[in-house]
Amino acid sequence: MGESVMGETLLSVEALTLHYRTRSGAVRAVDGVSFDVKRGEALVILGESGCGKSSLARALMRLLPRNLAHHGGRVRLGETPISELSDERFRREVQWSRLGLVMQASMNALNPVVKVGEQVAEPLRELKRWPRRRALERAAEVFQRVGLPLDFMARYPFELSGGMRQRAVLAMALVAEPELVILDEPTSALDVLTQAAIMNVLKEIKRDQGTSFILITHDVATSSELADRVALMYAGELVEACSAARFFGEPAHPYSQRLMKSVPRLHERERPRAIPGQPPSLLDPPSGCRFAARCPERFARCEASPPAFVPGGSAREGAGEGAAESRHRVRCWLHAPDEGDKHG
Repeated sequence: MGESVMGETLLSVEALTLHYRTRSGAVRAVDGVSFDVKRGEALVILGESGCGKSSLARALMRLLPRNLAHHGGRVRLGETPISELSDERFRREVQWSRLGLVMQASMNALNPVVKVGEQVAEPLRELKRWPRRRALERAAEVFQRVGLPLDFMARYPFELSGGMRQRAVLAMALVAEPELVILDEPTSALDVLTQAAIMNVLKEIKRDQGTSFILITHDVATSSELADRVALMYAGELVEACSAARFFGEPAHPYSQRLMKSVPRLHERERPRAIPGQPPSLLDPPSGCRFAARCPERFARCEASPPAFVPGGSAREGAGEGAAESRHRVRCWLHAPDEGDKHG
């Protein structure tokens, strides 16, 4: 974990929305999410199961379900407003070539009857029309980059362990040299040692190649290994976004604070404490703050109206002069500009 010096904004997301149509109504899985990622930066999106993290990845990559109810928002990648591109142009110019994706449970996504090297080379042959020999040479380079022996290129997926298959899927996401790679729970099905090995590969790629990452996970401990920034998601919304140092050391949102208190710590006597209650249904979320029913600091306004995503903590108070703290945002009435009038 550390705060590295970042350059210009690579990805800018404004009011991203993805709702699913069901018999009971629309599920508001991603509901007006806004954030940005700098070049060379690793943003970790944390959240408990069902909060909309994987749906966020699908919305960014336009991997939309058949029961789509609504997909909207503005997304810019570098100088390109990719949300304005047609589906065909997005597939041809952005998917996999500029935006890579390692999906949840991706170890099972490999074709069992096609050799691994051919599958890793496929994006280059399909998107860039590279000849087979050139694509396989590039695949061999990426195999070495992610720590796969070259003789594995001639193997089938069932001949690889779970950790090796995960490295192969990561190689597929990296082979076209995308500017940004989205990783959706990339280590959730792996043992602790293999998780550590995969995270070390990601840190080396980030350091050596300047690749930007969005890591989607519910694992606080694993996320701290890669994160420059953290965005915490709850019930389809972002509730806090700040530097990793700030989030793991002094988070501002009541949910962030309680999440950190639920994580076991090696050298602390205080035992982890669970967060009471359950997240609200995304079919009919509350009209006020979505965390209010579980928050011991709630007051009348929390249940009456939704708080905005505003500058939080030292950023609002003027103490955060660095770029990291100036990007601190929190969705909570305790941090609203008029928070002194809490009971009005």
